[in-house]
Amino acid sequence: MKKKIIIITGEPISINTEIIYKSWKKINKNLKKKIYFISNFRLLNDQFNYLKYNVKIKKVKSLNECENESFIKVLNVDLNYKNFLKFASSEIDKFIIQSFDIAHELALKKNVKGIINCPINKSHLNKKFYGATEYFASKCSIKDNSEVMLIRAKELAVTPITTHLDVKNIVKKINLKLIVRKILTINAFFKHIFKKKPKIAVLGLNPHNAEFKKNSEENRIIIPSIKKLKKMNVNLDGPFASDTLFVNKYKEYDVVVGMFHDQVITPFKTLYKFNAINITLGLKYLRISPDHGTASDIFKKNKANPTSLMDCIYFIDKYGK
Repeated sequence: MKKKIIIITGEPISINTEIIYKSWKKINKNLKKKIYFISNFRLLNDQFNYLKYNVKIKKVKSLNECENESFIKVLNVDLNYKNFLKFASSEIDKFIIQSFDIAHELALKKNVKGIINCPINKSHLNKKFYGATEYFASKCSIKDNSEVMLIRAKELAVTPITTHLDVKNIVKKINLKLIVRKILTINAFFKHIFKKKPKIAVLGLNPHNAEFKKNSEENRIIIPSIKKLKKMNVNLDGPFASDTLFVNKYKEYDVVVGMFHDQVITPFKTLYKFNAINITLGLKYLRISPDHGTASDIFKKNKANPTSLMDCIYFIDKYGK
């Protein structure tokens, strides 16, 4: 029995239908047979028709149904709507949450390689969740923020120790245990998936590492974290100043770890645009998403690039267990 790949179609009014269709046209039949979509059947069908995409789509009730067929198989999520272009926000909220919950339950099964969620607007999640990373971590009963957001291109990966936090809350969350725990998770992931011990660069928090002042976060938290990890045989260097590492030195490393979201993701996207994937480490299963947003402003303009979604599919097919 071939292990399945679950794809959540995500935000209704977005580029998701376009990147799904473009990806579907490019992947081979054997890969198509493994993929099951979580969506509302009528919604997805209406979207394809609206965009004039000619693709065969069928509603299924389980991962065992039509498993040798290469058409789009949809596990249906209940959704009430008259016109998908005029959704009530509350209906989208329910649709997104139900889609995530169904995917979570399926991902726990042994016949699933993992899940891919197409982009969503984070406002549809409960306010206590900053994004899909945190939502799936909660579903997996991770309560210590030890899940890891790893944004990966072919040559480099980056990870923020804190993820979708307001800047004023970043310092409150950073501590030695969190840094050590997350970097150990990254180290274990690379050894398990890529069969290599990664070389990791760690950034400081403050401009110029606060000149390493005695009471700085660099001296109190980050340097002790690095020393502890080195004693645990992790291959890492730092702390580096954020404003210079991405000039050239980043090329010496497999992973750059920063203290907050934009510190690493802004320079990363400057280098690689959206040719990357977002992997959540530390869950009970492999979860990936394209490294871009919903891009609702270019909906129906036929401008969306499916590369990141295709990379997600190929990655999960190769490395999903």
